[in-house]
Amino acid sequence: MQFLQPPGWARPKGYSNGIVASGRMVFVAGQVGWDEQEQFRSDDLVAQVRQALSNIVAILASADARPTDIVRMNWYLADSVEYNARLPEIGAVYRELIGKHFPVMTALQVAGFVEKGAKVEIEVTAMLPA
Repeated sequence: MQFLQPPGWARPKGYSNGIVASGRMVFVAGQVGWDEQEQFRSDDLVAQVRQALSNIVAILASADARPTDIVRMNWYLADSVEYNARLPEIGAVYRELIGKHFPVMTALQVAGFVEKGAKVEIEVTAMLPA
């Protein structure tokens, strides 16, 4: 995996501008903050982020992949203001579960989710080394 940082560009905080990778691809569907029984245990954004990331780690493990194999991560948020206000807490949860690995990321505020009660949905693509 090669992280791309064009010369003279400011280094982004918490993500990478680009990645070149080769190998076996793993696609993880958008994960909301519910548990393995599809039950929301909290309506708190940070708790839902923790659960969604935990779900992603578990799915990756099913493919013998690790969080450090993630090359792309898309975040869909109910409220970007709340997300930005709680970014230090979210960052701490991210580092606890994913580590200091910062793939290519996109974060979008959306109008709503199919799953009633969701505040966040996160999808990833990982690349297992060849």
